[in-house]
Amino acid sequence: MRALRRLHVLDWLAAGVLACGLLFLATGLLPTAPAGDAMVRIAPLLAFLGTVIVLAELTSRAEVFDVVASGVARAGGGSYPRLFVLCVVFASATTITLNLDTTAVLLTPVMLALASRVGIAAVPLAMTTVWLANTASLLLPVSNLTNLLAADRVALSPLGLAGKMWAAQLAAVAVTMGCLWLFYWRRRERGADDYVPPSLHRPADRVLFRVCAVACAGFLLAILVDAVPLWTASAAAMVLVVAAFAVRRRSVLRLSLVPWRLLVLVPGLFLVVETVNVNGLHELLSSAVGPDGGLLGMFRAAGVGGGLSNVLNNLPVYLAGESAVPEDNHRQLLALLIGTNVGPVVTPWASLATLLWFERCHAQGVRVSLKRFMGTGAVLAAGALLASVAALAATG
Repeated sequence: MRALRRLHVLDWLAAGVLACGLLFLATGLLPTAPAGDAMVRIAPLLAFLGTVIVLAELTSRAEVFDVVASGVARAGGGSYPRLFVLCVVFASATTITLNLDTTAVLLTPVMLALASRVGIAAVPLAMTTVWLANTASLLLPVSNLTNLLAADRVALSPLGLAGKMWAAQLAAVAVTMGCLWLFYWRRRERGADDYVPPSLHRPADRVLFRVCAVACAGFLLAILVDAVPLWTASAAAMVLVVAAFAVRRRSVLRLSLVPWRLLVLVPGLFLVVETVNVNGLHELLSSAVGPDGGLLGMFRAAGVGGGLSNVLNNLPVYLAGESAVPEDNHRQLLALLIGTNVGPVVTPWASLATLLWFERCHAQGVRVSLKRFMGTGAVLAAGALLASVAALAATG
């Protein structure tokens, strides 16, 4: 009973969603064939998710993010516009190379701690992390779990995907920057003209710091070379980091490092949405997306993906939407991917990263008005979707 009382509300949500999915499967509402296909597709995704979160958590414990964050603040030199650009680059780079959940889970508390140390307003930094966790996740397969789901159908190497998505990614980040400055970073919103740069952060254990930095760099190199599956690369980097902590700080290695909540929630989400899909959602999506592979069809696919992601969740929505896109409409499929990556910034449950971000902000005592979050997010989603799809169409 004591263990049950310690469970977070999101733990109960994850367990409830999985229980619903299993109930649908047991009662026959969800046939075993589509359920099995969905679980086979997400198995590598779950392996990657579990290992990369442990890698990122231990990298954070080694103070790699703290060193980079303090360096960013120092490089800003007390200028908010310069700090703004550097924070955008920092959050975008973390999302692109280490996954959007890493940005939401680990970068958010680092940035909020930095805000409290140097007197920077917390909400602008918090919104920078959550928005760019989603909108900066188009470039590489590792950037977003939807990209991993799309890997077989998209059939592009990491560099190939980047070659297709670079313009769309730049457009999404540019629109995000405009919305961040307009809604959260202006003088009237942040409440100060400048800030005092912090001192350089020095990690307590330089050996752990260096091992984790090297492991992350090796992980990124493995992604770009595309020599092994992503989950293998993340697992190898994680093993290196875990071994270093086993020697230097064994007390940190606990089972709580494993993201059990996500590993329970993700299969549950897929089972629930797959149930809806086989009971009418597929026909509705096929009609909404349409067979047009041109510009109009691309906008329709992105709009349906983004809109439905904010109603349900982007991961299972992509999987359901993929089957509604005709096999030969490759650009329309990429537009759907844009919708499910860039669009889920309106509701708190639209992406796992946003849910995790809300939890971290609550734990740090930072409150963001839900009405304002959804209102500004709707503006961002509309602008970023239009700009990204247009950029994808223009660059072929």
